[in-house]
Amino acid sequence: QVQLVESGGGLVQAGGSLRLSCTASGLTFSSHVMGWFRQAPGKEREFVARITWNVGSTYYVDSVKGRFTISRDNAKNTVYLQMTSLKPEDTAVYYCAAGERHYPRSYLYTRDYEYWGQGTQVTVSS
Repeated sequence: QVQLVESGGGLVQAGGSLRLSCTASGLTFSSHVMGWFRQAPGKEREFVARITWNVGSTYYVDSVKGRFTISRDNAKNTVYLQMTSLKPEDTAVYYCAAGERHYPRSYLYTRDYEYWGQGTQVTVSS
């Protein structure tokens, strides 16, 4: 079956950096759009970033533009989220997700993704 396993979360001070990784198995990784979402306590899960399957076109929510970078290594079935200049408001559980290729999809919403990881906690202290 499909598995997405995130790692790399933790506790960091404001202004610090973390790199999240998500390794997939049980699917054709290079054929899926990969996304990162986050969910803070008491809030809905929100889109953070996504990367397409071919040339790796990326898109970010405004609040992380210039600070976060999503990338993928299809040879390793892994997607990354490099997070810099972290802020307390970035504190959340971060989830990676895989979306099959369907048109039209923006891959900005949870409904656009078929597979999800279990999440990794990121806590940014002030």
